[in-house]
Amino acid sequence: MVADAVEEKREIINRYRRLLRKAKPVLKEGDAKLIKRAFTIAMEAHKNMRRKSGEPYIFHPLSVAEICVEEIGLGTTSIVSALLHDVVEDTDIQLSDIERTFGKKITKIVDGLTKIRGVFEYGTSAQAENFRKMLFTLSEDVRVILIKLADRLHNMRTLDSMPRNKQLRVSSETIYLYAPLAHRLGLNAIKTELEDLYLRFTDYPTYRDIANKIDETKTSRNRFIKQFVQPIKDELDLLKVECEIKSRPKSIFSIFNKMRKQNIPFEEVYDLFAIRVIIDTPVDQEKNFCWQVYSIVTDYYTPNPDRLRDWISTPKGNGYESLHTTVMAKNGQWVEVQIRTKRMDEIAEKGYAAHWKYKDNTAKYESNLEKWLVRVRETLEKQDLTALEFVDDFRGNLFNEEVFVFTPKGELKTLPKGASALDFAFEIHTDIGAKCIGAKVNQKLVPINHVLKNGDQIEILTSSKQKPNEDWLRFVISPKAKAKIKDLLKEDRRKVAEDGKEILLRKLRQMKLDANSQLFEQMRDYFKVSSQLELLYKFGKNIITVNDLKKFQEYKPTHSARNQSQVETPGVNEIEEQIKSKGRQEDTLLIGEDMDVVEYKLAKCCTPIPGDEVFGFVTVSEGIKIHRTNCPNAPELLANHGNRVIKAKWTSQHEVAFLTGLKVVGTDRVGLINDVSKVISEELKVNMSSLSFRTDPGIFNGEIMLYVNDTRHLETLISKLEKVEGVEQVSRFDSRGEKAI
Repeated sequence: MVADAVEEKREIINRYRRLLRKAKPVLKEGDAKLIKRAFTIAMEAHKNMRRKSGEPYIFHPLSVAEICVEEIGLGTTSIVSALLHDVVEDTDIQLSDIERTFGKKITKIVDGLTKIRGVFEYGTSAQAENFRKMLFTLSEDVRVILIKLADRLHNMRTLDSMPRNKQLRVSSETIYLYAPLAHRLGLNAIKTELEDLYLRFTDYPTYRDIANKIDETKTSRNRFIKQFVQPIKDELDLLKVECEIKSRPKSIFSIFNKMRKQNIPFEEVYDLFAIRVIIDTPVDQEKNFCWQVYSIVTDYYTPNPDRLRDWISTPKGNGYESLHTTVMAKNGQWVEVQIRTKRMDEIAEKGYAAHWKYKDNTAKYESNLEKWLVRVRETLEKQDLTALEFVDDFRGNLFNEEVFVFTPKGELKTLPKGASALDFAFEIHTDIGAKCIGAKVNQKLVPINHVLKNGDQIEILTSSKQKPNEDWLRFVISPKAKAKIKDLLKEDRRKVAEDGKEILLRKLRQMKLDANSQLFEQMRDYFKVSSQLELLYKFGKNIITVNDLKKFQEYKPTHSARNQSQVETPGVNEIEEQIKSKGRQEDTLLIGEDMDVVEYKLAKCCTPIPGDEVFGFVTVSEGIKIHRTNCPNAPELLANHGNRVIKAKWTSQHEVAFLTGLKVVGTDRVGLINDVSKVISEELKVNMSSLSFRTDPGIFNGEIMLYVNDTRHLETLISKLEKVEGVEQVSRFDSRGEKAI
């Protein structure tokens, strides 16, 4: 035991020294002492703590600090903050102690990284509240988010030791919020790793399958790449241009995404890798040299004119600069080629942190990030948003496929892809947006919902009589336009909602119902409204009537009043009690920590069947619903309401039939539908619920709803159907339009 303790101490010191070695290039005088002081405090504070894996807790802050230095490129302030990021939350050390030793700046960052304790309003979420708190600090110091991303990356790398429900919650938060955030800040390497780790922990068989296939094709891929780049390398050597040519396989998650979205197998993902040409050239000659390389590439290989992307002239909103083209290789294979300079490559990998190094040359980049931070600040300043609404609004600011358009005077404006003329009007000014009646796009008159394309020039037409209405929210996709329209509508809605509140409270008193927050949450769920304001507005407008309220009273589940400590996890406590009080029975689904049988419903959004990996989710009014871990709604449910998740696991006992859907694609021929039906009902004796086929010239698409016993039964059916002549592909599908909860 003593030997183990000595070994552990030696390993801690080794990791601390390794951190200092990696930080050496960024350290100024006195920095090493500051880092040593932070390390000593963290070491002492966490001395009796261990991670779930059994290793000393101090390994975690040391690893987070190392990621900050090595993978993000941050300096001393961030190293110190990373070492201290858990001490206030997990130990007796107070923020005032940190301020005395390290000053206000580091204290502010550590505070931003410390979770809020205590009870939250009914219907909100601890995860959403903490995310909002962290972002309040982001608007003042971006390092809060960068350290949080390093913290999240290390937690994901070490998630193996966590229980299954924690793995699902942390992974879902990661894909829902942190990976898009890393993308928005230009941290491409971290974003990619977070996405891959998410897939590994939520759908390991798929992750392993794609990883194995990438490995299997490695030798032939390397041979092909060598032949492909040789002539380009020779030409660049002749021009005496210093360059590095490397290839990178597409990430496992992006291959999975492509397979899922296009409904194709791994073998049909043609752009499995990209060739990257990185040149070393003076900043003032970057554009010229990149186009010269493009010219060399297209001399040897034919480019696809629709796949040229020039992010050098107009960088992406996260500062990404590169020239992308897709060319046809000699063997008939499409290959993506990315051309960039050393500076561009570093910014592409390390994003926000790297731009400080090149600050003089990144005016465009900085202004784009500044614009984004201004939008974040605007969202934060809106006091009337609940934490969940805030997270939803913030996510809208993260996704930044962009369209570049121009004002009548030729000023470039960047909007989200799919933006309308109305989005553009609000981008110019709120007053112009509010009075917009139409637009001229490239001199042609268009309505306000006209979708803009790259290069459009837009002139907005206004009228003083125009007023925003609810329909406008369907025509806009930019967070700025949505927020402004909601603000303009809310003034009117608030007045109506005030009247609605009086009506509702009066009716509740008459019906002898206690108007507490729990009741309002149940009403919101029953009447399918997203906020309390909307509920009151609908009462004010008489959209929800007294009769509807009576129906709600009859339907309302009779829950006993909860005390304050139970408010955070509606229903979970009662259900856990129910699980413990029941003895184990024979059935198909075991739920909860003790893996017992309780009542549940199968979620319609992903139609789980035995053999699927699943989790239980405690809803407000319908008990436990069972979802597949790869359900399209899972990331949102788990990221916002991880506290309501309960373990669930199939156990093979009775042969019960479960409804699921199959998509069948192939080439049309006489008798094909008959052959497909035969395999299903005669050979495998499977009952069909519905069968619909659509044929285009020579091609058919079919959707079959049928009853199967489990995933093995389904796999047998799929492999039999794939052998039917003319059938090209058979895949399972979800009812993706269904509501999650």
